[in-house]
Amino acid sequence: MWLLNSSIGKKLIMSISGLFLILFLLFHLCMNIAAVFSGEAYNVICGLLGSNWYALVGTLVLAAGVVVHFVYAIILTLQNRKARGNDRYAINARPKGVEWASQNMLVLGLIVILFMVLHFTQFWYNMMFAELMGHHEVTLGGAAIATTHGAEFIDYFFKGNIVNTVLYLVWFAALWFHLTHGFWSAIHTIGWNNTIWLNRWECISKWVATIICGLFAVITVIFFLNGVGA
Repeated sequence: MWLLNSSIGKKLIMSISGLFLILFLLFHLCMNIAAVFSGEAYNVICGLLGSNWYALVGTLVLAAGVVVHFVYAIILTLQNRKARGNDRYAINARPKGVEWASQNMLVLGLIVILFMVLHFTQFWYNMMFAELMGHHEVTLGGAAIATTHGAEFIDYFFKGNIVNTVLYLVWFAALWFHLTHGFWSAIHTIGWNNTIWLNRWECISKWVATIICGLFAVITVIFFLNGVGA
């Protein structure tokens, strides 16, 4: 099957999975924005999600998307290096402004994945996973926190926590570089790459990456300074 065996097919799968993950980032961003204005509203959202079947299915789909995207990224990287042989370190012509990101997508992806593991251990493990294990509360810093009270987890991990805040800001910086090239590349692979829209999509990809990562970064700083909203 060409979709699985050909280079174009693999790029298409990686592109579609990448666009799906961007949609999830936008969903997660909306949740974080809610937390800035109201911790109670954020807890309501967490309660609606919790360990319900639809949230569990969504988590499994998200995990599958991450795995597919990452595995195909590795496969394509190895194929490209093998095909280039001794010329793999040569600099090819690429869209202006994304040269560094395009040459380091796998490394940037690894950084993003590592920080996702950090994020999951802090939030998903103590929330959805704890509920699946039959626990309705977890203990952090000597205090019991309900698994659906996401606002309290945000306060615990971010408010006044400079180390955690800096780590997340580094994550968002790596994600920004990854998205600036990744979004444009996905659109290019899908076929929306005529001469008129080629440069436009490059610009749009930077705006998308800046809006997503910039807002995440600003919200993280707000959480560090003030915690969640009243």
